[in-house]
Amino acid sequence: MTTSLLWYRRDLRLRDHPALLSAASAVADDDRGGVVPVFVVDPALWGPAGPSRRAYLSASLRALDDALSERGGRLVVRSGDPVEVIPRLAEEVSAESVHVSADFGPYGRRRDEQVEKALAEKDVAFERLGSPYAVAPGTVLNGSGKPYQVFTPFSRAWNEHGWREPAGLPPSSTRWREATGRDFPDESLPDGLELPTAGEEAARRRWKAFLEHVADYAEDRDKPGVDGTSRMSAHLKWGEVHPRTLLADLADLRNQGAQTYRTELAWREFYADVLWHRPDSAREYYRPELAGMQYDLPTRREFTAWQEGRTGFPIVDAGMRQLRASGWMHNRVRMIVASFLVKDLHIEWQHGARHFLHWLVDGDLASNQHGWQWTAGTGTDAAPYFRVFNPTTQGKKFDPTGAYIRRWVPELADLSDRDVHEPEARGVRPDDYPAPIVDHAEERREALSRYEEARR
Repeated sequence: MTTSLLWYRRDLRLRDHPALLSAASAVADDDRGGVVPVFVVDPALWGPAGPSRRAYLSASLRALDDALSERGGRLVVRSGDPVEVIPRLAEEVSAESVHVSADFGPYGRRRDEQVEKALAEKDVAFERLGSPYAVAPGTVLNGSGKPYQVFTPFSRAWNEHGWREPAGLPPSSTRWREATGRDFPDESLPDGLELPTAGEEAARRRWKAFLEHVADYAEDRDKPGVDGTSRMSAHLKWGEVHPRTLLADLADLRNQGAQTYRTELAWREFYADVLWHRPDSAREYYRPELAGMQYDLPTRREFTAWQEGRTGFPIVDAGMRQLRASGWMHNRVRMIVASFLVKDLHIEWQHGARHFLHWLVDGDLASNQHGWQWTAGTGTDAAPYFRVFNPTTQGKKFDPTGAYIRRWVPELADLSDRDVHEPEARGVRPDDYPAPIVDHAEERREALSRYEEARR
């Protein structure tokens, strides 16, 4: 009896799944064989995750199990260290091979090397095929054979490299085997937190709906008060859809919105590539020359006010409340609230990045950490540190009618379009809304002064 294991990680789907096709092919010639699909709840990843990611992952696993059951399979779910769990399961079912989508993160790479070694001792093959990316990190290099450090040339080379066409569903003749273990994790959400529907079918519905107005994406994507983004980030994070599938659907579209969306997918792949080459940048400064800048320790008053959306800056508060209520935040607003923390409150970027990873459903190490470093002026972006977002100006520019602010800061719902962005300055601040906790102009000067000091 030939058996293969399909070890699910960040690829919780059936379509366009090369590792699944590989696992099915490995047993195709044995009428008695089958594929055992398994997910391991790894304490090293589950522990640091916040309630949003835990609850979403739980729902996604159940959606995957439902999809498998329609095709005659069941998802095995076990908890523990994968270095122990996967070899033990392989031995239990007499598997000859374990198939995975390659993991390019710092932890995943180390874990897979250990699992591969443990399996080799049992004479079980460890097959990596595919990845969570259209182009695997480490593939795109410059003319000198070195990694790109700036996005634009990377994006150009990434496009020129190209990617394979999406793979289809596994054959309907695919045989499945069952094994013991149905330890699906459960996570209760805090009051007031509601998450989007998880699973591959939900991802397909969301993507189909977005394609109907993708032509408007270039114009609408920076407007948090408009439903102008795809909201696909959580589905991509958990691999409920592959970026190659999205790129294939965009390929024949010639509008600016589709091109802009392709560029956003390239940013995701660029940050994964950066992390592949510089795993230290997940915690440390990509540009170490700014590591000596003076920062303040997070105080309970200011840091808590930022976390809870009580800073007195409406666009900042709207973003932070959206995060806590939905496990997601509009990308433009992510930049605004990050700039505010680092350059108005002078709190080091790692503290904000950690808070985001705790609450974001789409919390992705590469995109999150390097997005924060971009805003902090310490990452790959060529723009200097002295780019400081004025939160009031940003609010007026990208949420001119105040629709986004009113949605998430109900205390300001009755203010006019002009007043809603700066209620304190216009003398209309409601009693239940806080005054600004800092003076932006003063803190901007302070941030630039610290920057100049760090450069000496």
